[in-house]
Amino acid sequence: MESLKKSHRSLLWCVFVLCVQLPLTGGCPADGRTWLPFKDRCYHFVHGDEDKIKSYSFEDAKTHCKGFELLTIQSGEENKFVIDYSSEVWKNSPPVIVWLGMYYDSNTQNMTWLHDYAVNFSNWEDGSLMSDLAAMDKCAALHTNTGKWEIVSCSDDLENGVICEAAQDKEKAKRKPSAVLSALVILSVVAIVGVSAVVWFLHQKHNFGSGIVTAFEYHPPFRVPDTDQSCLVEAEETDSTP
Repeated sequence: MESLKKSHRSLLWCVFVLCVQLPLTGGCPADGRTWLPFKDRCYHFVHGDEDKIKSYSFEDAKTHCKGFELLTIQSGEENKFVIDYSSEVWKNSPPVIVWLGMYYDSNTQNMTWLHDYAVNFSNWEDGSLMSDLAAMDKCAALHTNTGKWEIVSCSDDLENGVICEAAQDKEKAKRKPSAVLSALVILSVVAIVGVSAVVWFLHQKHNFGSGIVTAFEYHPPFRVPDTDQSCLVEAEETDSTP
C-alpha cells in the first residue's frame, strides 16, 4: 500500500517536471520540414536522399537553408547538442562534416559568422587557423564525430552535412504548446488516475476484509409493521399465551 502511494506521488512530480522543463516547439518554422528546438533556436538537419552519397558545396548548403541561416554555434552547450543529435540523424553514415555559416571577413581579418553575429565561442582543431588558403576563400566546417572545427575552402571543398538554423518565434511558442509535451502530460494523468483507482480498490479491500464486493452487499431495509399488522401480531401472541 505504501509503495503504491509513493508511486502516486512520483507520477504527480513527473507531471510537474514535464510541464516546467520541456521546451515549447510552437515557435519553430512551419514549412513542412522537421525542426528541433534547443533553447531559443530551431534546427533542421538536412537528410537528402538516403540512398545517395551526400555532397554539398558552400553555395549548396546556403541554398538548402534559403530563408533561414546556416548553422552558427555560440556556446559549448550548443556545440554538444549538435554533436549528440547528429549521431541520431546520421546513424549509419560515415563521419559527417557540417558546413558552418562562417567566413573570413577581410575588414576585421578574422573568421566571422554570416549575418554579422559576434563570435562568442570557437572550437578549432589544433593548427586549423594556420591554413594557407587564400583569405577570401576561407570558410569553416564542424566534424560531428569530434566536435572540432576546421578551415575549409568556400569554393572547392564539398561536405556531407548541412544544418539550417532559425530563431524561435517567442510569441508563437507561448500560444502553441508542444504536441509532445501535451501527449506526455495526458499519458501521465491517465497513469495517475489508474494508480489512484488501484490504491482506492486495495484500500477498500483492506477495510472490508473479504473483498470490495462485501461493501456493497445487499441488505433489505428494516420495515416497521403498520398498525393492522401490529394488532394482528399482538392478538396472535395473546391467543397463544397459556
